[in-house]
Amino acid sequence: MTHSAIELTAELVRTLLRDQHPDLADYPVWLGARGWDNQLWRLGDDLVVRLPWATASADALLYKEYTWVPILAPRLPLPIPVPQRFGEPSERFPHPWIVTTWVPGAPADRAPVTCPIESATALAAFVTALHQPASEQAPIGRDRGGPLADYSAGFAKQLAAATELGLIHDPDAVRAVWEQAVAAPNWDGPPLWLHADLHPANVLTTAGTISGVIDFGDLCAGDPACDLAAAWILLPDNAIDLFRNAYRPTPDAATLLRARGYAVLRALAGLLIGDAGVRGLPGGKPTWGPPAHAALQRLISTADHR
Repeated sequence: MTHSAIELTAELVRTLLRDQHPDLADYPVWLGARGWDNQLWRLGDDLVVRLPWATASADALLYKEYTWVPILAPRLPLPIPVPQRFGEPSERFPHPWIVTTWVPGAPADRAPVTCPIESATALAAFVTALHQPASEQAPIGRDRGGPLADYSAGFAKQLAAATELGLIHDPDAVRAVWEQAVAAPNWDGPPLWLHADLHPANVLTTAGTISGVIDFGDLCAGDPACDLAAAWILLPDNAIDLFRNAYRPTPDAATLLRARGYAVLRALAGLLIGDAGVRGLPGGKPTWGPPAHAALQRLISTADHR
């Protein structure tokens, strides 16, 4: 984490708007959230200003979202934050920033899914619509969307760290899920558009049902299993088969195995980030731990032990 040395305030946001988008400068401004890469400042009822503040890669991710999300948004069945304006780096704030639409709802790490049928259907419809062949200019994922074997070193490092911290009591069971996934055939279809970061903090719920998806900073092209992993991370146990049956085309056994491997990676990351939050460390998110733990138990309990 490299938190910005510049204090982000409502007055700074108003000043940036007056300089570059004066027609928006008189809207009410207040802090909406401090995300992993960006701070979100509400702008009236329907807009939000996103400013990089905590990671070195955040600038490039905003450029990517501004370029690609408006192209993909019309075909997606759930509300997403669609970029409306771009803010150029300046002396006042030496980073790009964007104005997007505001998506109502609560992050699923704070308001978990409680309506399994509706949520499984909504999530399947979203990824089905997104998973279309990507253009040749589509961005390449950063450590996601490729063959699982490429991430084996990262898996081993995360598993060792989580075990040492006492977050995992049966590392052999976790390793078995991973090894089954890595042994599955790689994706041999065209690279598909991926959200690539469908974890509980990036999926919104309303009254227990998935109602929106945010943060397209990791948008890339690759193996759809990367996104299908969200079923084990977001949905209750009894909804995963519903999701699988609703997704089109119906995923084959190899794709489901790879999706489980991606879910293990995401769950391990969530455990570590959640633990850091409990201990008050920079970058920690205490609400990430419980859904990650539940997902890992779900994956272990449904592993093929033949």
